Amino acid sequence: MKLINLLVLFLLGIACVYGEEINRNVILRGSYDNSLLQFKGGKSGRVAFMGGSITQMNGYRPMVAARLKKLFPETRFDFINAGISSTCSTTGAFRLRSQVLEKGRVDLFFIEFAVNDDQDAGHAHRECVRGMEGIIRQARSAQPRMDIVVTYFVNPGMLKDLQAGRMPVPMAAHEEVLKKYEVSTIFLAREVADRITAGTLTWKKFGGTHPGPAGNAIADEMIGSLLKTAWSRPAPQVPRDHPVPGEVIDQGSYFNGAFLSPAKSANADWKWQVPDWKKIPGSFRGTFAGMKLLCADQPQRENTVRFKGRALGAYVLAGPDAGIIEVSIDGGPWKKVDLYHRHSRGLHYPRTVMFAADLELKEHTARLRLAGNSNPASRGSAARILQFAVN
Repeated sequence: MKLINLLVLFLLGIACVYGEEINRNVILRGSYDNSLLQFKGGKSGRVAFMGGSITQMNGYRPMVAARLKKLFPETRFDFINAGISSTCSTTGAFRLRSQVLEKGRVDLFFIEFAVNDDQDAGHAHRECVRGMEGIIRQARSAQPRMDIVVTYFVNPGMLKDLQAGRMPVPMAAHEEVLKKYEVSTIFLAREVADRITAGTLTWKKFGGTHPGPAGNAIADEMIGSLLKTAWSRPAPQVPRDHPVPGEVIDQGSYFNGAFLSPAKSANADWKWQVPDWKKIPGSFRGTFAGMKLLCADQPQRENTVRFKGRALGAYVLAGPDAGIIEVSIDGGPWKKVDLYHRHSRGLHYPRTVMFAADLELKEHTARLRLAGNSNPASRGSAARILQFAVN
């Protein structure tokens, strides 16, 4: 009998780590009892969505919101749209605190960053881990009762990899994080690959990288399947904290990430102002309308940032005139960081660039200046910083 009990405990342990496959592309890990307890009985509920343009647009997010309102018609929902086009999980880890956690208790949190970690940021495995672990660990540490779901959307390159039996780098890295933190996966990307291979779906019908109604409906249905299974289990009468692993995957993960306002770093050459976008070449997204940025366009003029942490970066708008920033930490050698992105040619592109990582955890002083040269594709040497990113 003792042997049988030990075997049962062992199998339950495996299920917690690797998840229960509702089907091979809907993998349930952990519990969703907390959100169910909050939503049922006509209580209030707060649901947050974070990701890139796939989240920001009118896509799967409003479908899932409508599903929840239909399931719990008496519940007063507050839905947070923390989707920002072009942003990756690195930016997500730094903006999580101000754009999600500070809104109050979050009961259910949906995340998608696989596509942007791939095609926008071009992250290696390490950076994908650091961004996603930064989000998950920070969220669960701040609000241990938060239920979380991560969905992998897909672009053509990822689709090709999956059809060839290869796991795209962001998905492999994110899965490493989700398994450790017992967070469920909606493997929409592989579901699309499976259906296209079986001849029951086409890429055109799915709608492409930014899915159309049919593609977003598949994501919504898969999320619905996950929640239906999770919520059909016997639930406790009181909410419980989700476990947070004692050890991290990567000590450099951005789980203490936050924005630091550049306002105090302004001087005569680095001005804290709303840019006159009408006079600056390149298109501009309304998401950033009216926001002040730390702006400079004169080479060799310095700016100083004081911070405490293990990493420093900047959340910037990098347009057709984006320059190269030189950074010196604590009097060390100058390091060049190119702000220009391949999508900067006609757009003031939001991205996070890291100046330094894996620093000693203490007070630091960083000196910044614009280099005398720029990316060959750039038409200027400007820097426009929305926020400093400190871990």
